[in-house]
Amino acid sequence: MRILIVGAGAVGGYFGGRLLESGQDVTFLVRPARAQKLKQSGLIIKNPGNQIISLPSPALVTTEEISHPYDLILLSCKAYDLENAIDSFSPAVGPNTVILPLLNGMRHIQVLEQAFGSEKVLGGLCNIVSTVEADGTIYRMTPLHNICFGELNGTKSDRTRRIADIFKQTDFQSEHSDNILLAMWEKWLFLASLASSTCLMRASIGDIIASPDGKTFILMLIEEIRSIALKAGYAPGVERAHQMLTEPGSKLTASMYRDLQNGSRIEADHIIGDLLFRAQQSGIDPNSLIRLRAAYTHVKSYELQRSAV
Repeated sequence: MRILIVGAGAVGGYFGGRLLESGQDVTFLVRPARAQKLKQSGLIIKNPGNQIISLPSPALVTTEEISHPYDLILLSCKAYDLENAIDSFSPAVGPNTVILPLLNGMRHIQVLEQAFGSEKVLGGLCNIVSTVEADGTIYRMTPLHNICFGELNGTKSDRTRRIADIFKQTDFQSEHSDNILLAMWEKWLFLASLASSTCLMRASIGDIIASPDGKTFILMLIEEIRSIALKAGYAPGVERAHQMLTEPGSKLTASMYRDLQNGSRIEADHIIGDLLFRAQQSGIDPNSLIRLRAAYTHVKSYELQRSAV
C-alpha cells in the first residue's frame, strides 16, 4: 500500500515515521523548507525515556512533484489549514485512494466529502502528546500514541482491514472501530470541554477546580456539549472527561489554551463554534448552552485581537 503522509509535524511525522520504521511504503508531502531540513538531518523521533529513532532520507514530495495517486492519505493538519492541505494533496487522489483524517472535531469530514466524495473518506482520530523541537526532532512526551479509525457507516471493509493489518505491524497502538463517529464525538466532547474551560478561565484544570464553583462549571459544560451530541444521535461516554477534568491539582491544559497564550492561531470555529452551529441547526435552546457560548465569545475575541496586531 502506497501511503502519503500530509506534512511531517508532531502528528503526521510521528505516525508516518513509525509506519516507515516498520517497512511500509511511506512518502511525506512537505513544504520546501521542511523538505530541506529532512534531507539534511533525516526524520528523528524522540520517545519517552529519550529513546531515539533516526530515519535517514525519508521519501519526500512537494505538491508539484506528485506524479501518481496513493492508496492511503493520512491527514493531520490543523483545521484552519484544511483547505490549503486539500489543495496540496489533491493531485495524489486517484480512483481507489482512501483518506484518513486525524483532525479533531467533525466539520472536516463534510469538507473532505464535498471535495473528494464520501466514498473516499474514513473517520479517524489519534491520541498523542507530541511536539516538533527547534531542531526538527519530533518529541513524543508521554507513552500515549494511538490511532482509531473506521468506515463512517460502521462496516469493516476490505480497505479498512488492510489498513488495520498495516497498523498492527507498527509500534503505535491502533483500533479498527465499528462506530468511529461515536469515538470521534467522545474525543470532541473531551477536547471541547478542556479547551473551553482552560481558555475561558486562562488556567489549568487544577486551578479551575480549586476555584469557587470551578468543578460545577466544568461538569455543566460537559453536559452542555453532551446535549448537542445526543441531539445528533450519539451518546458519548463522559467518564474520561469527568475523571480528567475534575482532578485536583491537575496541570492539564488544552493545546488551544497554550496556542492562545503564545499568540498563535487557534481552532476556535472547528472545536467550539461548530458545536454551537450544530446546536442551532438542531433547535437546541441557546440559553441552555451559556458556558459554551461564553467560551466561544472569548476565543473569537482573541482571534479579533490577534488579527488586529
